[in-house]
Amino acid sequence: MELKILEQYILGGIIATWLGFALIYFLGVKKSKPDHDLDFHKRTNDLVHTRDGATDVIIVGAGDGRRVLVIERDLGLQDRIVGELLQPGGYIKLIQLDLEDCVENIDAQKVFGYALFMDGKSTRLAYPLEKFTRDVSGRSFHNGRFVQRMREKAATVPNVRLEQGTVTSLVEEKGSVKGVRYKTRAGEDIIANAPLTIVCDGCFSNLRRGLCKPEVDIPSSFAAMLLKNCEAPYPNHGHVILADPSPILCYRISSTEIRCLVDIPGKKIPSVGNGDMALYLKTKVAPQIPPELRCSFVDAVDEGSIKTMANRSMPAAPQPTPGAILLGDSFNMRHPLTGGGMTVALSDVVIVRDLLRPLENLNDSFALCDHLDSFYTLRKPVASTINTLAGALYKVFSASADQARTELREACFDYLSLGGMFSNGPIALLSGLNPKPLSLVLHFFSVAVFGVGRLLLPFPSPQRITLGVRLILDASGIIFPILKSEGAAAPMLLSSSSPAYYKSPFLH
Repeated sequence: MELKILEQYILGGIIATWLGFALIYFLGVKKSKPDHDLDFHKRTNDLVHTRDGATDVIIVGAGDGRRVLVIERDLGLQDRIVGELLQPGGYIKLIQLDLEDCVENIDAQKVFGYALFMDGKSTRLAYPLEKFTRDVSGRSFHNGRFVQRMREKAATVPNVRLEQGTVTSLVEEKGSVKGVRYKTRAGEDIIANAPLTIVCDGCFSNLRRGLCKPEVDIPSSFAAMLLKNCEAPYPNHGHVILADPSPILCYRISSTEIRCLVDIPGKKIPSVGNGDMALYLKTKVAPQIPPELRCSFVDAVDEGSIKTMANRSMPAAPQPTPGAILLGDSFNMRHPLTGGGMTVALSDVVIVRDLLRPLENLNDSFALCDHLDSFYTLRKPVASTINTLAGALYKVFSASADQARTELREACFDYLSLGGMFSNGPIALLSGLNPKPLSLVLHFFSVAVFGVGRLLLPFPSPQRITLGVRLILDASGIIFPILKSEGAAAPMLLSSSSPAYYKSPFLH
């Protein structure tokens, strides 16, 4: 109730490879319990490959009675530094997909919120989980282990066939995608046909260009390390350090390891090979790491196992094509600061599953394309909220020489530190528990108004009033361009709730 009053007051005053396996499990013929003693690679090699068109759905990278072919470049256990944090909203999607057991037996860690650190101060922000009766929380883990559990689950579905191979192109005919061309491990060139091809081959997708209008931005890169033999200041919480020049993330991904991700702005980063990166991390970054983690951080740098990854942002710009659809990072990316990628992707999987459920025949590719067109509207509340928040927070949390931006950063930290509705609202947005773009806009500007109020008290001056105006303009310049790129139009912002599946005429 307090939040609704706050939103009205502010409005009156100022105006997130495993993805493929989540989807294929539900396109298979039936659910069955996973065989925990399954020899996955033997099962994969024993599968009968589908190459003659007797397939309903092809999934690249990753409805009842449907025959599904999954083509994966590498079915081995991967060691990656992405997809290691699943927000509570994403875990709820796993429950809806009956896949929550995929985070079991992989030493996954429960996450109950975040801790923010800035200038020697810290504050704890808990997820608002009180209303949930089930074991809902965030989860953090080794991504490769999670993906393998997804693969094991997929392999239990009789009509799902997994094959290791490299897809080289989509097969098109008269403006419609009819399948894919790929090479097997043995080098055999094969064409596989299906009424529907789902492309979810990740951020480096070489198939997306014909299915969307990609505009990939690389605002920064991560330098990643594993910290061992240490305890974080706030157990079972993600840690966000508002450092100079940009944020540092730390969260536990196993009972013995903490992932540390150091954001480095720009496209050029220090070289790992010649030692510049190690020097940068030890001299510039280490002094800003909380004392409880600092020694392990330096040890990890000295160990030399530093991985780097470019952080990509790409708004969803679909180009609807009969016979194919994009999902995951091949379709839409956001800065990974808030760990929202998997939540967005799993939400997309749930939407596509529910859209496909009532269809008995997928063979009319143009009718199928029209049917799936509502997917792009239904996904916007969750995707736009998480994507916008990720982009906005990254800009706000980064250090700046601009005094107005510095005031906005400090106001954001202090606003969240107030607790109650001031932290619950933003954290509900970040965690995917409240996918409402309007609520995001209201909270974002409430931070700006809070910052202006601090500037004007106890006595306003022309300089402070000018700085307050600049702060509001700066906040507007951050969030509105992101909302525009995400396609968050006014009708969606003013909607009291996110679009529901029952609004689709196909799901009555």
